[in-house]
Amino acid sequence: MSFYGLVDGSEKSLIHFLDQLSGVDQVGAEARAAMLATRSIKTTSKKWAIETAISIVDLTTLEGADTPGKVRALCSKAVRPDPTDPTVPSVGAICVYNDMVAVARTHLDAIGGKHVPVAAVSTAFPSGRASMEVKIQDTQDAIDAGAAEIDMVIDRGAFLAGKYGLVFDEIVKIREVCGDKAHLKVIFETGELVTYDNVRKASYLAMLAGADFIKTSTGKVAPAATPPVVLVMLEAVRDFYSITQRRIGVKPAGGIRTTKDAIKQLVLVNETAGPEWLTPELFRIGASALLNDLLMQRMKMSDGYYASPNYVTID
Repeated sequence: MSFYGLVDGSEKSLIHFLDQLSGVDQVGAEARAAMLATRSIKTTSKKWAIETAISIVDLTTLEGADTPGKVRALCSKAVRPDPTDPTVPSVGAICVYNDMVAVARTHLDAIGGKHVPVAAVSTAFPSGRASMEVKIQDTQDAIDAGAAEIDMVIDRGAFLAGKYGLVFDEIVKIREVCGDKAHLKVIFETGELVTYDNVRKASYLAMLAGADFIKTSTGKVAPAATPPVVLVMLEAVRDFYSITQRRIGVKPAGGIRTTKDAIKQLVLVNETAGPEWLTPELFRIGASALLNDLLMQRMKMSDGYYASPNYVTID
């Protein structure tokens, strides 16, 4: 596994590198995130922002009560978010549990959604507490069922205990299972990492181990994708690119429910990592309720009236 010249491959070198990372200025990060949250988008750009946000949504259902019917309905919405308007873009991906991957992939292919990837939450989501054998099998099962993206969770207990080599090795092994068949998104569960310094360390650890995306949260633990946390992760991918010339994606998930929330995320991306990251290949938002609000706001821009929730599906 290449370390892009940053460490020599040993656990000692990895730990030394992570410990030498500069600390995050908590006050500064929170102040900058708050300042960027006040930025507004011109009316002429709002339609572009809404459509960009739609195109980067990972439309998600991760409930014990999920049924094949619910997943198929969500897939239909992913391909044609507004059945009355074919100009609305498809979403970035459908995100489901392993046992629903085949259902999602089959239905997407049947309705003209071959371009919409299926993402599977894997590696004993959401806790990450399982043997490596189980995590590998979990990942392989998802890929065999048609998943093109794997959202894995790190072992937060190991990370917080300073066992960075263990966490690194797990990511490397899952990356090897993914091969060229699936992109790997690594979930930190930032609400459990507690500090911005830990978020920065986790970001570099995952990127060095081969992650294609770094992701804030499972959506099961609060706080999740807070603006300062996303800012720290965006700074990490920006700086990693400046060193390695490799762009890593970022996926905030949890708590992003409104168009205003989504636009704040777009501003964060543009002002921190740069406009190159404003694509589904490098930025996603994990959400379920968000899409409906984006669609209603888009309808308002078209006819001047804010549509009621009756005009969108109940997911």
